[in-house]
Amino acid sequence: MSTPTTQVVRPAGAGHETLYVLLLCVMILAVAASVVAWRHESQETSHISSHQLDARRDLSASEQGIYADLRVTLDEVHLLRQEHNTLPTPEALADEGFAPFAQDASSVSRGGHAWHLLNAQAYFGQSQSPAVAGSFLMRLTADDEAPDIWLNRAVDLKAPTDLADAALESAGWQQIVAQFDAGVTRQHRH
Repeated sequence: MSTPTTQVVRPAGAGHETLYVLLLCVMILAVAASVVAWRHESQETSHISSHQLDARRDLSASEQGIYADLRVTLDEVHLLRQEHNTLPTPEALADEGFAPFAQDASSVSRGGHAWHLLNAQAYFGQSQSPAVAGSFLMRLTADDEAPDIWLNRAVDLKAPTDLADAALESAGWQQIVAQFDAGVTRQHRH
């Protein structure tokens, strides 16, 4: 019979394996950081003038709704103007059911605006509740241009007689501008 032999197996050192894992992590982080730095796009910040309001940031929810309705209805206004060779009255637009001219529950909850046609070149919506939404003025420009929409949150407001930019600014009107930047559109250029 043979004598039993005892073999001692030493545990493998974890120092080398840990070092390899840490080096792999550092390489992955370095590659990721270089990809991020290489693909970085600078954001162009656009500034608006003191007499302007950003449609996304500076308007209340009710005002944003009215602004959106005015932009959508503008196409119909242009079509009706071409058809009849004159601007449609707010009453005609209300009869057709175009927001914000139509008097429905939505228009009442958004300030109950009373709409008027000024000098056959602008629509003036006087707010009955300026705390909810201010009064709007939509000046009509050429058929293919975006609408020129202004807002005034004054309580006792009268319809403007002079529709020039300088006159509106001095009377407290602020032009609403829509900015489409990366924060809104999240476009990726590949």
